[in-house]
Amino acid sequence: MNTWNNTIGRVAFINCDPLFHNLSEQWNVLAAPPSWLTGHVLRRDCIIAPIPAADYASNHDKLVLIPDIGIGSEGEVGSVLLFGAKPIDEMKTIALPSDSASSVALLKYLLRVKGLPMNYITTGPDYELMMGRADGALLIGDRALEVAKAFPDMVRLDLGQAWTERHQLPMIFGVFVARRDTPLEQVHAAHRALLGNLEDFERDGPKRDAVIRWSMERSDLTYERLDQYYGEVFNRLNERHVEGLRAFLIEACELDGEPEFAW
Repeated sequence: MNTWNNTIGRVAFINCDPLFHNLSEQWNVLAAPPSWLTGHVLRRDCIIAPIPAADYASNHDKLVLIPDIGIGSEGEVGSVLLFGAKPIDEMKTIALPSDSASSVALLKYLLRVKGLPMNYITTGPDYELMMGRADGALLIGDRALEVAKAFPDMVRLDLGQAWTERHQLPMIFGVFVARRDTPLEQVHAAHRALLGNLEDFERDGPKRDAVIRWSMERSDLTYERLDQYYGEVFNRLNERHVEGLRAFLIEACELDGEPEFAW
């Protein structure tokens, strides 16, 4: 049985770069799409990992939330976008990506409360393929940022902005989790490593600059756009962010009970 092996999961998008840039070499880093990381945590491939908040709701009996860190926005997120050649209320079919449960749950919730019936298909996260099969395409992460740069007139909805406008709360797309049976001292150590990196990013201008340049190497985005993006997306969670997370888990994901943190 795998026993975690000092490994921390990392989502294979730039939205966690402030946490993982130049992480100590004592840690192994397992990079994967968000929903894949859920399986890795459940299989004990890593101590903690960021997964879609909706996946936590589906596996809350096996997982606990890690405090202080996550992936969220308040208002525009810029990287969770619905694209389309027509207005949303004229769409009949939307193509959904297969790599993030939270964005899918949020889109379905937002359209349901607006009373808009919709047919959904699931595809790989390829913009041209999705738009060839549906009226709209939901994309997340680096792909959403890059498609929005190439086709700004096709953006129909920023899901983070839509959630905040409706609830006056932040939207937490990703949460760090651990299995309930993970030794707590290992969870604390991984948490300290990531939080320390984030604190450096928040208070040290050269560190922020280095993170942005590291993100530039792995995306097609400019320094200016990434500097803006790291103002739209945040990785530190406070009590108000947890309130937004709780609302999403209960209302959109139908979590039965309260979210539970490791401490």
